Amino acid sequence: MANQNRPETEAQQEPELVIAPAAPPQEINWATIGKKQDNYSDTEREKLSTAYEKTLTSIAEHEVLEGTVVEKTSKDVVVNINYKSEGVIPLTEFRYNPDLKVGDKVEVYVEKQEDKNGQLVLSHKKARFVRAWERVNEALATNEIIKGFVKCRTKGGLIVDVFGMEAFLPGSQIDVKPVRDYDAYVNKTMEFRVVKINPEFKNVVVSHKALIEAEIEQQKQEIISKLEKGQVLEGTVKNITSYGVFIDLGGVDGLIHITDLSWYRISHPEEVVQLGQKIHVVILDFDNEKKRIQLGLKQLSPHPWDSLNTELKAGDRVKGKIVVVADYGAFIEIAPGVEGLIHVSEMSWSQHLRTAHDFFKVGDETEALILTMNKEERKMTLGIKQLTPDPWANILDKYPKGSKHTGTVRNFTNFGVFVELEEGIDGLIHISDLSWTKKIKHPSEFTKIGDKIETIVLEVNTETRRLSLGHKQLEENPWDTFETIFTMDSIHKGTITSLSDKGATVMLPYGVEGFAPAKHLIKENGQPAKADEVLDFKVIEFNKDSKKIILSHSRIKEDSLREEKTQEGNEKKAEAKETRQAVKKIKSTIEKTTLGDLSGLSELKSRMDKNEAEGE
Repeated sequence: MANQNRPETEAQQEPELVIAPAAPPQEINWATIGKKQDNYSDTEREKLSTAYEKTLTSIAEHEVLEGTVVEKTSKDVVVNINYKSEGVIPLTEFRYNPDLKVGDKVEVYVEKQEDKNGQLVLSHKKARFVRAWERVNEALATNEIIKGFVKCRTKGGLIVDVFGMEAFLPGSQIDVKPVRDYDAYVNKTMEFRVVKINPEFKNVVVSHKALIEAEIEQQKQEIISKLEKGQVLEGTVKNITSYGVFIDLGGVDGLIHITDLSWYRISHPEEVVQLGQKIHVVILDFDNEKKRIQLGLKQLSPHPWDSLNTELKAGDRVKGKIVVVADYGAFIEIAPGVEGLIHVSEMSWSQHLRTAHDFFKVGDETEALILTMNKEERKMTLGIKQLTPDPWANILDKYPKGSKHTGTVRNFTNFGVFVELEEGIDGLIHISDLSWTKKIKHPSEFTKIGDKIETIVLEVNTETRRLSLGHKQLEENPWDTFETIFTMDSIHKGTITSLSDKGATVMLPYGVEGFAPAKHLIKENGQPAKADEVLDFKVIEFNKDSKKIILSHSRIKEDSLREEKTQEGNEKKAEAKETRQAVKKIKSTIEKTTLGDLSGLSELKSRMDKNEAEGE
């Protein structure tokens, strides 16, 4: 019994154990360990985040913004642009501004909102370039004067920093005067004007010269507005050239042409003025539009013609020095500043063409006769040939018609030869009066310049001062003789001297020339005759007046064949005549003949009739 009650007792003492399911473990936020916990709901956190983002600046990449320097180290500058992070810029980008300090406002260029490290990437150099590019375009459009720093020298000019970007200053745009030492402008701050921009390559060209020119132009306008013709001003010799002198009138330049420097003839302006010399000048003319001022120096002194001897007149003899020699004549200075012209035609009585250089050279002294004189126009013409007798004064006594003389060949023309018989006496031999026999195309074929030639006076015209001469007339006309030699149909040996499309020139005996047309040059073998061939020629035309002989080689053979045919025809006619006479004789005796004889005679008559028909 006891055993049966034991389990019940144990069951009462040890009740059954029930295990409840374990709760899931909570996630640990390691970032909050050791920190004060702020218990915010998601809604509260979103509101706070929105409020924080409103305090930040909205930025975009490649944008230029203004920031504040919050820290400056030996290498970097930290700039706050009111963004969730600050940007770090190398200090080298601020080399142009050594006074940069914390709190300064600077422009920055947003390259990236975040790099791989989540850092904001800024650039001050690029910001300056973007702003500079905008500024230079604006300066070009408005013609604004800007300042720049000359950084260094480069090929052909200088590199200038304007608004943080590099611009090119050409050497020709540094100053109005040529600049040789470019280094003298390095590290200087100067004023410029933007003159050219290349948007594609972002190139900028500036000029300092443009500012100076604009200032000078304004000064010129003010000075020119006060100028008057005839006004006398003091100026400084600024530049000397071969054609004149530039005078600085105090901001504007004027030119004294070399002809207005002195009444006397000069070779170069340096004979009158020197560089830097102060002189008084008179205004001759000026152009407001072209800003040109014409000045004079000699006009401030009396004209030399005004002090010339009042009794001097045409026909008087004067002495002077040659100052200019040209082909057409020479200028002689008979008094300081007073010149006269000796035309080449007044230097010699000779008629053939010459130049003044054949008579004078600069510096020669000579005597001359005044031909014309105009004191109002201040012009004078002189002559020297008038100091010697006129060779034409007694021309008819010295060179009567028919007289023979020896002269010198001076010049050629297509129509003849000019021959000088003596100084001042020239005559013309027409090309047709050179030779009786030769056909001359140009006088140079017959003689040459400088040769002596025999002449005969054909005609003298004292009014026109022309002398006609002849050369062939010194001999008798050989054509009177040729007329008896080169008769029609006569045959002569000839040499072909030249050939052309029309025919050949043939040299005949006695030195006379003939012409053979091309169709008359065919030889017996059918080939045309060639140059230098010697052949027989028949005269088919002779003209004494025009001195023309027409020849034919082909005609000789043609005439020979014609004669042979004529002779053969005559022989046949004679034979036929004899036959007819024989027949007539036979007929007269026909009644006396026999029948057999009649048969033979009939055959003979047939042969005779046949021969007679062939003869005809």
